Amino acid sequence: MRVLLVQNNRGLSDFWTASLLRRGFSVTQVFTQAEAIAKLRFNRFDVLILDLVLPDGGAIAISDFATYKHPDVPIIAVTSSSFFSDGSIFELIPNARSLMRTPLRPDDLAAVLDHYVPPQEVAAERA
Repeated sequence: MRVLLVQNNRGLSDFWTASLLRRGFSVTQVFTQAEAIAKLRFNRFDVLILDLVLPDGGAIAISDFATYKHPDVPIIAVTSSSFFSDGSIFELIPNARSLMRTPLRPDDLAAVLDHYVPPQEVAAERA
């Protein structure tokens, strides 16, 4: 499964990436809106993990571009903020499948990825 991880905290991003790689995921890390848009422009991902609180404030722009380029891409939103506790993220990001609060265990993140993009769906798309 090809994962685009947009997380500005490099330590946390490295931790999640290492854990997902051990589970067989293919992870591309980016840290800014510009990097995310560049990767989405020319690459297809099975799922997008998106930190909602980026320093450049580009999370919604990233999700909009991801949905434009790849209308069915599931987006897993992660945040340490309680701002979206009312569920409004699902109105702002139509492809949002889950909102996870950090800190979170890598096992929980992997389980959510497997739930929303089962490995057999990924294999079928590649065939």
